[in-house]
Amino acid sequence: MRQLLVLPLLIATLVLSACATVSRVDASNDVHALLIAIRDNDGATFDRHVDKVALKRQLESRIVEQTRQSGAPDGLKALGYMLSRSVADLAGDALLRPTVFRTAAEFYGYRPTMPIPGRLAIASALRPIGGGRVCAARSEKGPCLLTFANQGGVWKLVSFDGAISELKLP
Repeated sequence: MRQLLVLPLLIATLVLSACATVSRVDASNDVHALLIAIRDNDGATFDRHVDKVALKRQLESRIVEQTRQSGAPDGLKALGYMLSRSVADLAGDALLRPTVFRTAAEFYGYRPTMPIPGRLAIASALRPIGGGRVCAARSEKGPCLLTFANQGGVWKLVSFDGAISELKLP
């Protein structure tokens, strides 16, 4: 009788792990395309694989959080809150470009002369994090730096969790 109970649990475990692997492999194709776009400064492909609205809203929330934590007087904080969306939009327009992400990649040791990792290597480096998302980190158990979500059949960068200071204008 116990064996009958173990079999459905084993099958469920295998199915769930296969789903996680499939999403990582599926995502790796688009992450690979994004890496090539960054290397080759291909703005059109970059734009297809980056959710600029999500990244600008994330930047806005970081600005709001920094404003909240600052020791500024309440009047200046209020001004910071009011301007956060406009500042995030302007900064996003300046920062969400292949050349800027190439600079961030170089910070982590990648050079334009190095080969882009293959899709299977990328898939093995992606970690499912729930909600249909995967992330890339510097190490297997390290914090996520880049998060991708499947949007209409294309895996897009939806979150940059590294330090904003790593994104520098060329």
